[in-house]
Amino acid sequence: MIDRGILEQAAQAIDRAESMALACHVGPDGDALGSMLGLARAAGSAGKDVVASFGSPFVLPPSLSFLPTDTLVPPGEFPPAPELMVVLDVGSAARLGELAKSAGEAHTLIVIDHHVTNEGFGDIAVIDPDSAATAELVYEILQILVWEITPEVAQCLQTALITDTGRFQYANTSPRTHEIAAALVRAGAVSNVIGRHVYDEAPFGYLKAVGLAMSRAELDADLRTVSTSITEEDLDLSGVSWGDTENLIDLLRLAVEADTAVLVKGHEDGRVKVSLRSRGDTDVGALAAARGGGGHRLAAGFTVEGDVEEVRKQVLAVVEDYR
Repeated sequence: MIDRGILEQAAQAIDRAESMALACHVGPDGDALGSMLGLARAAGSAGKDVVASFGSPFVLPPSLSFLPTDTLVPPGEFPPAPELMVVLDVGSAARLGELAKSAGEAHTLIVIDHHVTNEGFGDIAVIDPDSAATAELVYEILQILVWEITPEVAQCLQTALITDTGRFQYANTSPRTHEIAAALVRAGAVSNVIGRHVYDEAPFGYLKAVGLAMSRAELDADLRTVSTSITEEDLDLSGVSWGDTENLIDLLRLAVEADTAVLVKGHEDGRVKVSLRSRGDTDVGALAAARGGGGHRLAAGFTVEGDVEEVRKQVLAVVEDYR
């Protein structure tokens, strides 16, 4: 559990600042975006001058577009040397993209994160791998500040909790997670709205993209690993974007024969993004960290350059090393 003194130190720095610049990792997920926008909305209500952003490509995931985005600015409009910069759900400065430069120039840098792979950067490091989501730490800081958790703030933080716990199914879900979720519902969060946007809606083209990806899925029974790939060409044929495919890894991991799921995503510019999931026997967080990525034992990812199928083979070649 995080030292309360660190939480109080972060809260005091936030309380003293007149202006705040918030950032999360590139390609934000529900926890990154929900934690950042929830803190931004709460700080704005408390009278702070707030902006929030994430590194390029500055594209909001369609499934998260229902969140309040009035504080979001493109990375080009982000302050170059903020008075106070708070980065959320970021395991290393490199995950900030071009905003890493602002982090280096900030007068005070607070890092709020729950990744076990976090390297502990920043002036005040609020890092707790036992928290199910970064949003749990944001909630604790808001409690110390005694800032109002409005329905919009609650909706942001609840989105973070729901997505990073797999709708409260993952092993990282603790009694405290449920207690915070209940408090957020009392504050006005509407979980069924979150569930509909994040899990139960997708453009028709997503079904076509799923078909293409699943048609090349392979199960290695000896490795207990299921894997597949999807490319930018697949997306073009299906009429969807990368943001529409966020839940594809969750379909792949359904294979009961597999402990590990590997989704390899080939981008047009040569980048290959790998998403990893584990049922428990494989430490995919360590696997990803060894390749410059990060995450948790059961969910992680990394980005490299190369050929999609070659990268898939390379991952399969080392899966057993992390059991």
